[in-house]
Amino acid sequence: MGFHTYPVDRADALEDPSRYRYCSREELLEMLEPAADGVVADLGSGTGFYADDVAPFVDTLYAVDVQSAMHDRYREKGVPDAVEFVTAEMSSLPFDDGQLDGAYSTMTHHEYASPTAADNAEPAPAADTDGALAELARVVRPGGRLVTVDWSADGESAAGPPLEERFDLATATARLEAVGFEITFARERPETFAIVATR
Repeated sequence: MGFHTYPVDRADALEDPSRYRYCSREELLEMLEPAADGVVADLGSGTGFYADDVAPFVDTLYAVDVQSAMHDRYREKGVPDAVEFVTAEMSSLPFDDGQLDGAYSTMTHHEYASPTAADNAEPAPAADTDGALAELARVVRPGGRLVTVDWSADGESAAGPPLEERFDLATATARLEAVGFEITFARERPETFAIVATR
C-alpha cells in the first residue's frame, strides 16, 4: 500500500502462525471491540490472516489491499461470508463519510504512512499528515475505533521491515491526533507498538 507494499511472492509468510507472537487474535479483538452488526475494515488485509479472525464477530469486513493479487491469494484459501474485497489505495478509500464502525491494521501502518517521514527516518511534524490518515479519519464514524499494531522504530529485531521504514510510538500517535483521532490506548512493546484511537 502507498509507497511500499509487501511482495506477493512472499505471501505465504503472511499465513505463518508465529505472527500471533506480535498480535494475537484475542488482543486484536479486545482492542477493536467489534459488534455483531458492525462494519469494519482490515487495512492491508493481504491473505486475510487477521480478517479470518475478525470476520465471525462483525456483519461486514472489508478486506482492503492495494494489490488485487493479494485478494486472489485470499480467495484461494477460502473467504468467510462477511468479507468483501476492496482494492484501493489508503489515501482514496471508496467508503462514505463515517461508514466504518472500526478499522484495524496489523503490521501495515508503515506501508501506507508518508514516504517522506519513513524515508528520512525522522518523526514527521504532527501537522505533516498524509492523505491516508486523513482518509481514515473521514471514513471511521464518530465514536468508531482505529486499531494500529505495527513494527516499532525502537525495535531491534531483524524480523519485520528495516528500521528506517518504521515509525515510533510518539510519531504514530501524533500523526493520528493531527487528523482528529483521540488516542485512548498507546503502548510500546518489544519490537511493536499498539494504539487504539477513536473518532
